Amino acid sequence: MPDKSSHPHLHADPETALAEAMESAPRFSETTDDVTVTVRTFWLDDQSHPEDHQYAWAYHISIENERKDTFQLLSRSWEIVDGLGRKEHVHGDGVVGEQPVIAPNEQFDYTSGAMLTTPTGFMRGTYHMVEPRSGHRFDVSIPVFSLDSPHDSTLVH
Repeated sequence: MPDKSSHPHLHADPETALAEAMESAPRFSETTDDVTVTVRTFWLDDQSHPEDHQYAWAYHISIENERKDTFQLLSRSWEIVDGLGRKEHVHGDGVVGEQPVIAPNEQFDYTSGAMLTTPTGFMRGTYHMVEPRSGHRFDVSIPVFSLDSPHDSTLVH
């Protein structure tokens, strides 16, 4: 039986494999008003069909509250730009069906996905927040992050 320890990228434990993938994924981060948003992107080969112009990615987002007050994420606005420069604007309540409340020194994490008809593109956006205690509303930038597939050799992002 082969010794798995000689293969550092083979893990019997899916959580270990996921943690390793998360660490090696491209990372994009931006801080607005003491709220840090970090995005990690993952190419989804098993959900992509280049022959049909369908390219899929997952992105994992962490929203860290470094403020003195608790806030709630009410809604989000996205701009998605494909490799041909075509733009799509998406707006909606919350994220992944939630409007999370994030206390000071805590964070909220979620994973979602995007599908493009080109092998490359990028996304950027804004979270619309409110401090429940004061009713103060503010926006937080989601950093620009690239979506680059192995099907495009001219990475320009």
